[in-house]
Amino acid sequence: MDWAARDHITLTGLRVQAHHGVFDFERENGQAFVADVTVWLDFAAAAAGDELAATIHYGVLAEEVAAAVQRDPVDLIETVVERIAATVLAHPAAQRVRVTLHKPDAPITVPFDDVSVTITRERS
Repeated sequence: MDWAARDHITLTGLRVQAHHGVFDFERENGQAFVADVTVWLDFAAAAAGDELAATIHYGVLAEEVAAAVQRDPVDLIETVVERIAATVLAHPAAQRVRVTLHKPDAPITVPFDDVSVTITRERS
């Protein structure tokens, strides 16, 4: 399937303060995480009936993604992106999701602009 040509909603740059990381200071102090989420779904029914219930409310989705990032501190951002993907795919309309989670203040000893992980998951 040519997913790039399919209907999708994209949330870019969702900023969330959370306490993930392998170091104690990351857990104690917290830091910024930035999520980019693209969810593929079919807009046809929503557009035909002008029905919000037939799509995914992107405002609600943004809040759900932020809550998924904030809850239950873990060591790895890989764990957090899986959590976000599962949250998105819990919506019946969601068919596929791509999640990138940025950790711009990661404790890296050399100068850098960003570090991120990206996953793509589909409804099975």
